[in-house]
Amino acid sequence: MAEVGTVEVRFWGVRGSIACPGPDTIVYGGNTSCVEVTCGDPDGGGGRIILDAGTGLRPLGNALGDMGGAVDADLLLSHTHIDHIVGMPFFGPAYCPDSKLRMWAGHLKPERKLADVLCAMMVDPLFPIPMDVMAADKSFNDFHAGETFDVACGATVRTCALNHPNGATGYRIEQGGRAICYVTDTEHVEGTHDERILEMIDGADLFIYDTTYTDEEYPSHVGWGHSTWQEGAALAEIANVGTYVPFHHDPSHDDAAMAQIETGAKARFENTVVAREGLTLTF
Repeated sequence: MAEVGTVEVRFWGVRGSIACPGPDTIVYGGNTSCVEVTCGDPDGGGGRIILDAGTGLRPLGNALGDMGGAVDADLLLSHTHIDHIVGMPFFGPAYCPDSKLRMWAGHLKPERKLADVLCAMMVDPLFPIPMDVMAADKSFNDFHAGETFDVACGATVRTCALNHPNGATGYRIEQGGRAICYVTDTEHVEGTHDERILEMIDGADLFIYDTTYTDEEYPSHVGWGHSTWQEGAALAEIANVGTYVPFHHDPSHDDAAMAQIETGAKARFENTVVAREGLTLTF
């Protein structure tokens, strides 16, 4: 648990596209995107922020169950592709009436609403239990990517639109003089750097970035909405970030491939820590 005055970041799911558990992904993990940010003492009221609700949300919920089951949290969704929301029905604290869960999305307005999208996932014939069964005090907050808002713990959240099919949102969480940036899923444009991202991550303590592909793999995936660890390292250097975390690993990258990526990324940007399940960083 983070001490008062610190920001702690823990990775519960680090993969993109689809979960890939198995003997070849034990080291880095096979769950899809879910990152927990605690600002000081989260049990003091609303101090927990959750980034995305992939399959990593389930083990996070299990861990919170060991702490009593209830949660007071803001859930910030990068977008609502299935790998980023599929953990929602299996998040134990959402079924606890003492829980408070505020959910946010910046890519759906005005055509859709977050509440409708999540409820549509938990409906016959896709899922047997509707969202209404979740007894937590829930709220659904739609905004336009680019807006800034505050969350319950007092952190300020800045946002920007990302380059991804159907839209996605990047987040910068500012609390106690610290800045944590979560930038997934997004595709770069070769030969240039995304100025919106550079502005968002400028001087950040932590920069988590979509590095699904390598530069060698990227040409056969143009238009798929993802970037490379090399582009992330370039952004980290230009923006003078403290720590760069490659994230949203391709499910085809086994532990051996990830180890090679980690070696290359650290050689390119010294203060690189490749995301893996269970990794905890404190600022």
